[in-house]
Amino acid sequence: MKIFRTVLCVAVLLLVPAYAFSSNPGWMRISLIEGDVALKTPDAGDWGAVSINGPLMEGYQVWVPQGGRAELQLNGGTYIRLDQNSAFEILSMDKDSAQFYLSQGHAYVYYHAPRGSVIQVDTPDASTRAFDRSVFRIDMSDQYTDVAVYKGYVETENQVGRTRIDADQMVSLGQNTSGEVAPMGPPDEWESWNNGRNQEVFARSNISSRYLPPELRPYSYEFDTGGRWVNVPAYGYCWTPTVMPGADWAPYRLGRWVWIGGEYVWISDDPWGWAPYHYGRWSFVADVGWCWVPPVAGDVYWGPGFVGWVGTGAYVGWVPLAPGEIFYGHGFYGRSSVNISNINMNQVNITNVYKNVFVNNGVTVINRSTFATASPQIVRLNQNIIQQQLFARNNISVGAPAIRPTKASFFMSAKTIPSAKLPPQSIRNLQVTQLQQSRPFIKDPIKSVLNPGARLKQLPVNTIATPRTAAKVKPYVQTIQPGAQGRPGGPIGRPAPGGETKQFEKKPVGPVSGPPPKGEVKRLEKKPGQPVEGLKKGEKNKEEELEHR
Repeated sequence: MKIFRTVLCVAVLLLVPAYAFSSNPGWMRISLIEGDVALKTPDAGDWGAVSINGPLMEGYQVWVPQGGRAELQLNGGTYIRLDQNSAFEILSMDKDSAQFYLSQGHAYVYYHAPRGSVIQVDTPDASTRAFDRSVFRIDMSDQYTDVAVYKGYVETENQVGRTRIDADQMVSLGQNTSGEVAPMGPPDEWESWNNGRNQEVFARSNISSRYLPPELRPYSYEFDTGGRWVNVPAYGYCWTPTVMPGADWAPYRLGRWVWIGGEYVWISDDPWGWAPYHYGRWSFVADVGWCWVPPVAGDVYWGPGFVGWVGTGAYVGWVPLAPGEIFYGHGFYGRSSVNISNINMNQVNITNVYKNVFVNNGVTVINRSTFATASPQIVRLNQNIIQQQLFARNNISVGAPAIRPTKASFFMSAKTIPSAKLPPQSIRNLQVTQLQQSRPFIKDPIKSVLNPGARLKQLPVNTIATPRTAAKVKPYVQTIQPGAQGRPGGPIGRPAPGGETKQFEKKPVGPVSGPPPKGEVKRLEKKPGQPVEGLKKGEKNKEEELEHR
């Protein structure tokens, strides 16, 4: 193997990010798309098509049109799914906690995060927080919000007060109203679809969890469905894909580089192409082929794409980095990386030990003029030219190529969204910065979201025994004037049976930060003459579904 030593001027070759988001692109991504799902980012400033494996960050807005659905996955294993005609804004994220805004539609949340974390989902009517593992959904209508809980518990508050909702219960409330609490009725189509997706993701053998570091086990499903594990003498157990489009496939080939958060990030078209392209390294093994080498526990860092770069006046090329090879990027990405943003020197010395350059078909080369376009053009070069000329010392690049992004670089997909599938004007007019200012992210369970600094009050609720399905029947809630909790105004929604106004029953809130009730309550359809009761569930694998990995 040839070893080159090159001296490159950082000031000439590097694009300094114009700004940086407070969140990390590795904390959340698009994991499933159905239909023409659209995304608006601060970089693009406009709506475009999303792509599978596209990172999601603070300030991003997701729109799911009629006939579509989307699944978003957080790095800790939390899933958020959006039904058709749903608008979803990402307000705040850190490593384990996050805040979102559902401005329209329906969201299903499978919350899985370590203790001490919180997820907050706001709507125009209310703010819902989960402080422990739970599964719940939020459905919006024109006048009220439904919050239904399948497992665990959540805390929901509006301008009047707060209430706790336990498993198999749902609450309906408006912005300044009382609440109606009811048992959950039979599953609707949206719930059934989510149950099916849960089974698909969680009910497998999870073979990959044996070989992945704990930080990457939330992605076991895609490793299980996309490839197999082999024991490689040099590295131990490695993963090799079995779902590939052709013999000329190589890592970091199907997809393109998109400008996200001030740097180029690889967006893969491979259905399993999240974790293997943003964590760990690749090696070519005889008799096996390309193998992904997972990082070791405690040294798991997300990266924009672990490749080595070269560039000429005509071409841009990259090669997958093998284990131990140095990655140069804007940030710290593990022990085998250099943060070029913090280098206080005019020159950088690179020792070229890119092993995979010498693998036939291991390097991807494109026409330089198409790099920042929606359709980069792959160029087929002779292997000798790649090794001896393209990867010559003067062509080695420190970090991604110094190519200014174009408008096309800001969009994850080259697909055009039909105008009929774009969000309504009310959603287009939303400003995420204004939402962030009006809805603070409150992690303290004893503090209010909607009335910062005020003491949390108990929401007056009307408890009924008739099971309800979210977003199907209007609740009976009453307007309560601000500052006059005991003086309800007129009713909103359907009247109580017989036209009589029910008395509000004060429901104990209980300890806000306490654990969810043990066991699980099974939802029953009420039969004539039979009261609705709670029974302990004994359904197989249901508890494991929440405690997976």
